Amino acid sequence: MPTPPNTLPPLHRVERVARLLDDVFRIPGTQIKVGLDALIGLIPGVGDVIGLGLGGWFIYEAHRLGAPAALKWQMARNVAIDAISGFVPVLGDVVDVVYRSNRRNLGLLRGHFAPQSPAPVASRWRPWLRLAFAMGVAALVWWLWPR
Repeated sequence: MPTPPNTLPPLHRVERVARLLDDVFRIPGTQIKVGLDALIGLIPGVGDVIGLGLGGWFIYEAHRLGAPAALKWQMARNVAIDAISGFVPVLGDVVDVVYRSNRRNLGLLRGHFAPQSPAPVASRWRPWLRLAFAMGVAALVWWLWPR
């Protein structure tokens, strides 16, 4: 019999939810994975509010685990980027797929609570380049959209 979800270790619960929200389905013919966050975000207005609430749950779990305020602020920044971009049609959906705020927050929690080995140094520019690319794609779609 599987263990009930409320008795799983907190970090394990967060990992399961992050995977479900950010990369549960693979787009056929590509290596791109999407999750329920991106699919829910397709619902105008309501989907973005639901995504914001789900992102807030990660911050709540971090608080329950005793995470420091600086870590929770970093997580809030990730959720805010996802939520604010979600109010722009098409761009928000692209940002959901590219930025993956829930997986980022999971990485922050893992890094704080379960440091295994030194992580490879990631480029500080990579997230900004991804965001710029997503905005460029959204602008191109807007420009090419028939009027």
